[in-house]
Amino acid sequence: MFLPFVFLLLLLSITSLAQSSDPLQKYTISAQGINATFIPYGARLTNLFVNDKNGCPQDVVLGYDSPGDYIGDDISVHTYFGPIVGRYANRIKNGTFSVQGVTSHIPENEHMGHDTLHGGPVGYDQRNWTVVASNDTTITFSLLDTSFEGFPGSVITYATYSVSSSPPSWTSRLISIPLDQPTPIMIFNHVYWNLGAFVPESDGTVLKDTLHMPYAARYVEIDNILVPTGAIGTVASTPYLDFTSPKPIGRDIEAAINACGYNCTGYDNAFIFDRPPSSSPDSSDLSMLTISSNATGIKLDIFTNQRAIQIYTCDNTNGTIPVKASQQHGDEGQGRTYVEKYGCVVIETQQWIDGVNHPEWGQDAYQIFGVETGPAIVWARYEFGTV
Repeated sequence: MFLPFVFLLLLLSITSLAQSSDPLQKYTISAQGINATFIPYGARLTNLFVNDKNGCPQDVVLGYDSPGDYIGDDISVHTYFGPIVGRYANRIKNGTFSVQGVTSHIPENEHMGHDTLHGGPVGYDQRNWTVVASNDTTITFSLLDTSFEGFPGSVITYATYSVSSSPPSWTSRLISIPLDQPTPIMIFNHVYWNLGAFVPESDGTVLKDTLHMPYAARYVEIDNILVPTGAIGTVASTPYLDFTSPKPIGRDIEAAINACGYNCTGYDNAFIFDRPPSSSPDSSDLSMLTISSNATGIKLDIFTNQRAIQIYTCDNTNGTIPVKASQQHGDEGQGRTYVEKYGCVVIETQQWIDGVNHPEWGQDAYQIFGVETGPAIVWARYEFGTV
């Protein structure tokens, strides 16, 4: 009885801290060649500086200069710049799922009520997380989810971020523990990347960036509103989705008509990882994705224990959101640079999307968690270098 009582006290203390902490306070962690800044609002990454090919630090993630602007964004366009999304991220068809014979309905917040996106109207991205530990190179946030948005049961999540050198790396470890009921859990960091950092040598888009996903030979087929149909496709039969060999993101993008939804040209697709026999289905020993920018020479390798990855090429950005001051490289008085269409790429390390509604895929062990299972663990390491 002693350990559960101590655990309860810990939860109560975390809840108390959450009520008194400043959700918009900036916390920066750093190591040689890398520094990252976060705010508790959404356990959100706001800045990430790494060195380019000339040794100059560049901020390679999108966001806002003022932390308060993230709240305004959520009220208006809701871009999900940099937070953790959940409790069940990506899309849930009709906002409905069943776990062990119990049906739950989560408020739909996309496509006129036909699906739930990133956990519902107020997901983890709009919650005030608590800082429970930090030092120069690491910070840990926590969030107690008491059936937010109608998800079954309570879940506590710990998000630990750390940076290291040799090579410069950011590691994200997300651990979600169900406390009383079985529930679907799928969370991840929703970061918008531009490795070109809007330098003058860049055209401001990611179209010339080289993307390589050597183990992504399959993908989840979707309907006109980006909800899985249940079918699994192969990139061999859909060449514009084939990044198993390195190629510029923009090389085949004009052929990707409706790949990101009806009347949309671009990428917003979930790719399935098929690791080689020398690895294992959820091993993190291999780079699952490599992306690089010729403009800055910055290269990113992503290692993760997840079985899929979503690629979104900012098909809907339209030049109305300014880049941060750290990404403005023009002479004073030239005006601000704005994020244009294809001005970024979101890379989401995750499980098979809407897998909770597709038991035929055999993914329940990686999506449904309870008090008798292990926790849901999402691990990703972002290693930087230059080309």
